[in-house]
Amino acid sequence: MSWTRTFDGDEPIRVNKWLAQSGVCSRREAEALIAQGLVMVDGQRVDDVGRKIEPGQTLVLTDRAEAQLGAKLTVLLNKPVGYVSGQPEGDQVPAVRLIRKPNLWGEAKTIPGGSNDLAPIGRLDMDSRGLLMLSEDGVIAKAVIGPESEMEKEYLVTVEGRIDRQKIARLRHGLELDGRQLKPAKVSLDDTQVLRFILQEGRNRQIRRMCDLVDLDVVDLIRIRIGPVALGDLPEGKWRPISAEERGRLTGSSG
Repeated sequence: MSWTRTFDGDEPIRVNKWLAQSGVCSRREAEALIAQGLVMVDGQRVDDVGRKIEPGQTLVLTDRAEAQLGAKLTVLLNKPVGYVSGQPEGDQVPAVRLIRKPNLWGEAKTIPGGSNDLAPIGRLDMDSRGLLMLSEDGVIAKAVIGPESEMEKEYLVTVEGRIDRQKIARLRHGLELDGRQLKPAKVSLDDTQVLRFILQEGRNRQIRRMCDLVDLDVVDLIRIRIGPVALGDLPEGKWRPISAEERGRLTGSSG
């Protein structure tokens, strides 16, 4: 089904700008779609890249336009401990090396080669595991880790040390790292020695350093969710492409 949305703004806005603001694609990508005749407003093809959409008008992207936008690969990996999410140093092994056919879980239209442009969307330390997103899609990167992003990331963290209400209260609010106050965090006791963290930021080794400030030692850290996308039953060391529905939820362009 073609992507459809009715413009509910107060003032007319250029189609390419609105698509970019809506997280559907970049302005440049929108202009390319318009040039190919793949954008419709109230049933009429948009031919002018300067065209504005009026309040109450409905924009439709054709199936071909959606296929083009979805061609930029984004994958989800259940990263094991021992792999680095970013650039390796020395003999470190980058997690992107796991994105190969033998490690595919399910099906994929595209199998990345050795020269792919997949980049990690957010940190996950070498000694942490769980959901790692890698993408060629700048719109997804902006939605997940852009300066205006407030997307939640959820973790299950096994610790050693005494857990009490005071420590949990400090973890939720009251800590600072590198001289800067942390944003409020959602922290709850999930099991005897397991804490559930939900964060809206991603400072370097943030959870481990937060726990250290309240005399707790992290012995296992797994990320189980990035925004609306969950790790689910993806096996450790395996990867899968995200679905069109997941991309839409990540970028706010589903509907």
